[in-house]
Amino acid sequence: MNTVTLEQPGRFAHSGTVLPTKPGPGEVLVRVTMVGICGTDLHAFEGTQPFFSYPRVLGHELAVEVIETGDGVEGLKPGDQCAVNPYMTCGVCAACIRGRSNCCAKMCVIGVHTDGGMRDRILLPAKQMYKVEKLTPMLIPLVETLGVGIHAVGRSGVQAGERAIVVGAGPIGLSVIEFLKLAGADIGVVEQMPERLEFAAKHHGLKRFYPSQEEAKQEQASMLVFDCTGNRGSMENSIHLLEQGGRLVFVGLINDQVSLFDPDLHRKEATILASRNSTPAEHHRVLDLMESGEIDVTGWPMECAPREKMQERFPAWLHREAGIVKAVVDWS
Repeated sequence: MNTVTLEQPGRFAHSGTVLPTKPGPGEVLVRVTMVGICGTDLHAFEGTQPFFSYPRVLGHELAVEVIETGDGVEGLKPGDQCAVNPYMTCGVCAACIRGRSNCCAKMCVIGVHTDGGMRDRILLPAKQMYKVEKLTPMLIPLVETLGVGIHAVGRSGVQAGERAIVVGAGPIGLSVIEFLKLAGADIGVVEQMPERLEFAAKHHGLKRFYPSQEEAKQEQASMLVFDCTGNRGSMENSIHLLEQGGRLVFVGLINDQVSLFDPDLHRKEATILASRNSTPAEHHRVLDLMESGEIDVTGWPMECAPREKMQERFPAWLHREAGIVKAVVDWS
């Protein structure tokens, strides 16, 4: 079968690999149809992704079609379209027992810690599958993307009418905005790229939108600040957008130290929250909202590239080519 491996930063290799065996008990054999390209993939291509080693088959935002099911699998049959929960968890650590499997102590993310979906066929546990009935294949990988947003907003404890600002209007920032809107928050956004800022403001009808944190600082501070940039300078400065007693949520991830000036932290009595991944319950909620139309991402500026063009397009996606918010690779 056709497999694409990221051998080292900046270099993919195409190869023929052995087809997976028949699914065992509790497993499904699936055909990969779409692979969403996440910041994790782009940073791996760049060589800056933490918790990562080479070579690696990327791909954790997946749309798949069931080919065959193993013994004991219920609710799935050949031909079913599915989203995939890429977070393999142990189920027995303290986090899993408390229902916080998103930060499992033994977390293994397919496409990050183990090989992922940039291949024709893959064997996966059936419990990682979410059957999809109403979404086009191109949108199915966004279930995982939006899961990051719903989890971050849930972590924040947002209340209706609360003033919030999202720093970074890439896919994760837009996902956060989607769920802040559902919660009834008063939303602002900061984004340096003009095309992304314009889209976020117009698409979501925002009245507060700023090309820099410096400009945002001139306005009233917010009780909630979500930094979705994965940029050290932005993460360190986001506290200056925070109201006294507010909550700062770090959604983006960076392979670096982040420093906060303690008097700022102390004076504001700020709450600092990290947000990692999402839970199966949140994935199901996202899927329900997408299939009902309450969350509609069809208007997002997206590019769907054939896998033959992926190597060529990755540098453009990495450097945030104007107008593209989310890239998806057609693997069918």
